[in-house]
Amino acid sequence: MEEPGQLKRALIDASAGAISGGISRTVTSPLDVIKIRFQVQLEPTTQWALLRRDVYSQSKYTGMLQATKDIFREEGWPGFWRGNVPALLMVMPYTAIQFTVLHKLKSFVSGSSKSEDHINISPYLSYVSGALAGCAATVGSYPFDLIRTLLASQGEPKVYPNMRAAVSDILQRRGFRGLYAGLTPTLIEIVPYAGLQFGTYDTFKRWTMVWNQYRSGYDMGADDTLSSFQLFLCGLAAGTCAKAVCHPLDVVKKRFQVEGLQRDPRYGARVEHRAYRNMYDALRQILHREGWPGLYKGITPSIVKAAPAGAVTFVAYEFTSDWLESLLT
Repeated sequence: MEEPGQLKRALIDASAGAISGGISRTVTSPLDVIKIRFQVQLEPTTQWALLRRDVYSQSKYTGMLQATKDIFREEGWPGFWRGNVPALLMVMPYTAIQFTVLHKLKSFVSGSSKSEDHINISPYLSYVSGALAGCAATVGSYPFDLIRTLLASQGEPKVYPNMRAAVSDILQRRGFRGLYAGLTPTLIEIVPYAGLQFGTYDTFKRWTMVWNQYRSGYDMGADDTLSSFQLFLCGLAAGTCAKAVCHPLDVVKKRFQVEGLQRDPRYGARVEHRAYRNMYDALRQILHREGWPGLYKGITPSIVKAAPAGAVTFVAYEFTSDWLESLLT
């Protein structure tokens, strides 16, 4: 069978990436909202830290279960999908660009546009390809990420009733550059994150294929296709590894994104406008005022979310890509 044309292949990658990204984002939105609430909270997010009453005021959120109960009581079920519309508008072009660029890079390196030929690419090239694809996707979709963070973190009463109000206020107060607040730590984060995610995903797939061959007694005629459950586990492991390493930069990004957001006082201290001069200053201030735990606020829901998000994204992409390829070829 002939390989798909370049334009057709790009259409398949973009469509499969957008669909898989949208499914993953919607499924994991409640965990994402909880994670964001933790990350933008200046007070501690654990009960033991609250013993230092001389240093900290009362925290709004102190654990995943408590945060879940509070959000549900105050905002109902819709509260767990706050900012999901801009999240979808972000993640669909993000994932489409990411997978399209990734496939282009892998096709260039391997000399073939067939996905099955990309499994033999070295882990280092998979890492670099994933990092470059992540950077391209981030720049193309970043304003939606910022709007999503603002809507998800504002709580009740709402600061912004909708996306349009949020965009208008940002442009009025911060100008066009305000739509890209926090882009620097995001790009620095996305290089190791996307690289680790895609690099480890390919590595786990290779290990699983070797395991399958071992179980089949190295039968050359055996089918080496991975099952959906194996793809799920590979995506789960890849997402968890990447998120655990890169979480501190995600916290810094969220702080830049919510600068000046006038949330209700019951949510704790606000991140004032121009609170941080740059990424280094943000890291320094968080470490000084909140300690190392401050850089890992939201790590539990982040990892709990990253695992199924990565798994759902990769499995949905693989199946959607195969389905579209069967339709268009």
